[in-house]
Amino acid sequence: MILEETYTLSNGVAIPKLGLGTWMIDDDKVAEAVKAAVKLGYRHIDTAQAYGNERGVGEAVRTCGLARDEIFVTTKLDASHKNYTDAKQAIDGSLQTLGLDQIDLMIIHSPQPWQNFGDEDRFFEGNVEAWRALEEAYNAGKLRAIGVSNFQKADLDNLLDKVAVKPMLNQILAHISNTPFDLIDYAKSKGLLVEAYSPVGHGKILDNREIADIAAKYGVSVPQLSIRYCLQLGLLPLPKTANPDHMRTNAAVDFEISDADMETLKAVERIKDYGDASVFPVYGGKM
Repeated sequence: MILEETYTLSNGVAIPKLGLGTWMIDDDKVAEAVKAAVKLGYRHIDTAQAYGNERGVGEAVRTCGLARDEIFVTTKLDASHKNYTDAKQAIDGSLQTLGLDQIDLMIIHSPQPWQNFGDEDRFFEGNVEAWRALEEAYNAGKLRAIGVSNFQKADLDNLLDKVAVKPMLNQILAHISNTPFDLIDYAKSKGLLVEAYSPVGHGKILDNREIADIAAKYGVSVPQLSIRYCLQLGLLPLPKTANPDHMRTNAAVDFEISDADMETLKAVERIKDYGDASVFPVYGGKM
């Protein structure tokens, strides 16, 4: 069963192969969602400072009835923190808000602050500064693993060339019809695990007839096919839902997509419009 399987990060830490994403789940509702997921067997919960729901996630982790070391908690350093002092304070802030002594994985949410998303400035110096704070917290035992999110090749190289503790993971948008194979292969070649957020393409691939036909062939839903696709690429999918029924079906992916069908899925025409989810930056600033 996929919920019992793990990948191993470059520092030897085991991370469950399937996680629960909590983006857009309100802080007063997220504890209930996380507890439902844990009851179904989920052991990996993904949150972020920018989601505004760390408090609720922490509450669920502390009160779900499992020992702390049985649940893997990921959070993200807000993209605006591009100096050491701010990043250091924010890391301690997450520990306090979550109510945990240790975070399993903390990652830089974006190489650019959201209001600068897509600009030419990659904030190389600021990311090294933020990374220094993560490194320090990692070496102090506050964080079990550290990584990045939305980092492109140049952003990864900037850190890999300058830091003592290398990033262990890169969390990126990846799904059928939008899979950045070059970036995935490059990250893997540098020893990083790649996580796939929005593995169901913000819901926009549900209407794709080609994908639906392949899903029907295996007797599964499009989300199940999408999650399995990521797993077969060696990615760690993070489907987001507060619905226990969806949590259950999202984890029922113990089937195998044939090589031929994988090749077809890799070549599905790219989705260009994610509707409301196309708005960047997602977390405020310019539109």
